[in-house]
Formats: sequence, structure tokens, C-alpha cells
Amino acid sequence: MKIIVLGAGQVGAGIAVEMANEANDLTVVDQNPVLLKKLQDRLDIRTVVGNASSPTTLIDAGIEDADLLLAVTSRDETNMVACQVAHSLFSTQKCLARIRSTDYLQYPALFSPTAVPVDYIISPEKLVTRHIQHLIEEPGVLQVLDFIDGRARMAAVEAKSAGSLLGVRLRDLPSYMPDHEFRVVAVFRDNTSIQLDGQTRIQVGDEVFFIAACEDIAAILVGFRESGKRYKRIIIAGGGNIGEKLALSLENNYQVKLIEIDEAHALHMAKTLQNSIVLLGDAADADLLKQENIENTDVYCAVTNDDEANILSSMLAKRLGARKTLCLINRSSYVDIAQGSAIDIAVSPAQITIGALLAHIRRGDVLAVHSLRRGAAEAIEIKVHGDRQTSRAVGRSIGKLSMPEGVSIGLIARGEQLVFPHKDVCIESGDHIVIFLTDKRRIKDVERLFQVGVTFV
Repeated sequence: MKIIVLGAGQVGAGIAVEMANEANDLTVVDQNPVLLKKLQDRLDIRTVVGNASSPTTLIDAGIEDADLLLAVTSRDETNMVACQVAHSLFSTQKCLARIRSTDYLQYPALFSPTAVPVDYIISPEKLVTRHIQHLIEEPGVLQVLDFIDGRARMAAVEAKSAGSLLGVRLRDLPSYMPDHEFRVVAVFRDNTSIQLDGQTRIQVGDEVFFIAACEDIAAILVGFRESGKRYKRIIIAGGGNIGEKLALSLENNYQVKLIEIDEAHALHMAKTLQNSIVLLGDAADADLLKQENIENTDVYCAVTNDDEANILSSMLAKRLGARKTLCLINRSSYVDIAQGSAIDIAVSPAQITIGALLAHIRRGDVLAVHSLRRGAAEAIEIKVHGDRQTSRAVGRSIGKLSMPEGVSIGLIARGEQLVFPHKDVCIESGDHIVIFLTDKRRIKDVERLFQVGVTFV
């Protein structure tokens, strides 16, 4: 696939790393030659220095025969104009754009073939807000991901000694929770994926990934750790786009306080939010946090645009007694350092956005992609097509599929039915399959397994 990426920032660079390792013809465009040089030193890709929305620049990048344009610069207007130019002058097959401003997003009619021809809009703030909201709705999880149009979720949890399922063989788990169907798809022990079979037992400290119907997640979580109280009191540090959207999404179900350092913006937030308390001040002010009873706060969410400020205020909040700290971190190099210290969950907007983009880049009918464990693992939802003659999977039982190492099928959606697979379940055309890859480098093998071949024998 010939792909042009406009923008070499966190998202553009992340996409370049993902796709360059998958034998794609990739060109990255940016006005900053230093960013492009860093990418070229790491990856075997083409780069073009120039204005991303300029027809001349796009021609230099190879737009005339490109399969896909990803406009992910930091400016919405540049992304929109680039898609317009690509569609109008070069009939580019597919254009995706990152749009951040709510001024544009509140008018869906703006994005259409007869207006601004964007085939798919990526809104990082919307994606990140939904991700954090899910983490708050499911106490105790490290990650929680939606599949099958929100009917199923995959959750990651660190196993604790109080969990009733610890020490139980995987084959015996159903008998311990007969009212809740689920499947463990991966276990990481000491940051390494372990081989799973029916005899595997969950140990304290394991990072367990499992998938279940949405309504069963909370009950199953209790099996891997102590029963977690539902969160009630939330403090949000930062009233930017994400902070505002997060407060709006939570304030009707939780006691929300939002801290904003800019007076004019704090006044705007006070008018916008109906059931939240808006505080003017510095989230790194220990006296302010104590005054607002940080020791009784269930979740402290640091979501400003400053990574260092988020990390430091989260560490302070934890030291002062916050039950859980959640920190927004843009720099990927900071994520691994921060997570697991005083910061319970580090959220990477770039990784979340990249996952949404990958769903439109992967070959085959891929409906959802989630990047896991800081990009090392991946979970995808794929729709199966073909028949026994044209597909390596259709009409065959899971036990007879040549599944790559480290790849497991977690769930099959067949119409309205959710099927938790075992080796005798046969794949049918039209099935939606949720697949977990402990090593995302296996994605090509998965695509080949489920792709339709006209002359497959």
C-alpha cells in the first residue's frame, strides 16, 4: 500500500514506525527537516520537506498514485485543505484527517464529498476522553477496550492476592464463575508474555488480559483482585479540550472538581459545566490539593498539555493520599518511566490515536485496532469473508487453524450471539473475530490467515 503521512509529530512519527515495519511504501511530509531527519535515521522511508497542503509538495510526495492520505499535522486547517487538494486534483482513494477543534466537529455536514472530502475524521481529544472515561467506569483496570460495537470489552488487570481466581487453572475458570463467560487471551509475567494452556495458573503480579460482555467485566475483575469500590470523587487537573470533555462526560455520575490555572478559562469552564466545581489555581499546589481533600479523592486525572506538570502533580497527589492517579503523557519515552510508580495509569494520546488510524490501514476488513502495552502488543477486530475454497479460515475449526505464535482468538460475534471459542468452534463467513497479538509483528501472518484469495487452494 502506498501511504502518504502529513505531519511528523507524535502521531505521524508513530504511524510511520508502525507502517514502515509492515512493508508499505511510505512517505512522510513535514515543514521541519529535523523531525524528518530523525525518522529517516530510524526507518527506511521517503521524506519530503514542505507545506503539507501544497499541491506541489503533495506531487513530490507521490500523491498521484497514493492509496491513502493521512493528514495528521498539528493544524486542522492544513489537514482539511490537504484532503481537499488530494481529492479534487488527484482523486486520492481515501483521505483521513486529524481534526481537533470542536468548532469544526460540531458540523458533520462540513465533511462530505461535496464539501471537505474527508473519509474518516480522527479526533484525539474525543478518543482520549472516551478511553479515560472507561478506565474510571471500571475500577481496577489498567486498560479497557471496546469491541463488537461496544457489546464486548477487553480489560487488563494486575492480579492481586485477594482475587478468588488466583492459583486456579485456566481450564477450571468457568466453574468458578458459571454466571459470567469470559476468556483469558494473554498473561504477562515480569513483563514477558507466557505461553497459555489449560494448566496455566494466574499468579500475584501477573498482568491479565481477558475479554467478556460489557455487563460482566466488573464481576470478573473481582476474581483477579480485591473488590474495588466504585469511584465517586474525581479531580481533573487541566481545563483544556480533554479536561473539559472529560468533566462534561463525568459530572452527572460523579463528584467532579476541575482545577484550571488560567483565570479567563476557569470562568469559561464554570459557565460550561453544570454539576462540577471549577477551582482557579495550580494543580501542583499542595495546599490547594489538601484544601480540596485530596486524601478522599478516588481518581486524580492530570490532563494538561504539559507532560512534566502532569507527572509531577500526579506524584504529589498520590503522596497526599489520592486513591488512584491517571496521567496524560504525550512523550512516549516518559510513559514507561512513569507507569507503575506513583502514577497508576499513564495514558498516551498518540498510541490511542494511532490505534484508531490503524483500523483504516490494515489489510482485510479490520473494524477496530487497539495498541497495547505501550505499542508492543495489539488487539484487533476483523470481519471474516469468503468460503472454504477462498479462505484459509472459513469452514475450519479453531483447533485446525495455523495460528501464529503469540496470537489467540478471544471472541467471535456471530449475529447477536457472542461465542467464546474453543478448539472445536468453526469459523463462518460474516463472523466478527477479536484477536490478541502479544507481538504486533505477527499482524502480517494474521492478515494472510483471514484474507480472501481468489484462487486459494
